[in-house]
Amino acid sequence: MFGRKKKNQLHHHIDTLIGANTTISGDIHFTGGLRIDGHITGNIFATDDEHSTLVLSNEGSIKGKIKATNVVINGTVTGPIDALGYLELQEKAKVYGDVHYGSLEIRLGASVAGKMIHQHTLDIEDTQPSEKMITLAPASDQPHTHAAAEKDTP
Repeated sequence: MFGRKKKNQLHHHIDTLIGANTTISGDIHFTGGLRIDGHITGNIFATDDEHSTLVLSNEGSIKGKIKATNVVINGTVTGPIDALGYLELQEKAKVYGDVHYGSLEIRLGASVAGKMIHQHTLDIEDTQPSEKMITLAPASDQPHTHAAAEKDTP
């Protein structure tokens, strides 16, 4: 009753591992859980859309489209991500592309250069984004100035 509540964490069941010294060129279709420590040039699609999980470690990279129910990123992705369930962007995640997600967790240090679009549904046939949209842009090296807002009035 007064004890600490346990955080509801989803355990990632991994069926397949692509090692750090592996490079693959071509599309990958998987079921269950896939962990990538290597480098992929091609699209990655989960064929079991209801229970699929893709985990990209901080050593890994993907150049291509990702579509899976649950996606955990800690490496570099160049291309769009479609995470129908949840998307977790860990500390070293770098995403260059638009992101569609059902639920989202972003940790300090992660970055996205693209649109982030929330989806209300897990229905694969109906993946239209909601009207809620968050756009993240890379930070500028120059300080922000607001010349119009700072005009002197007589």
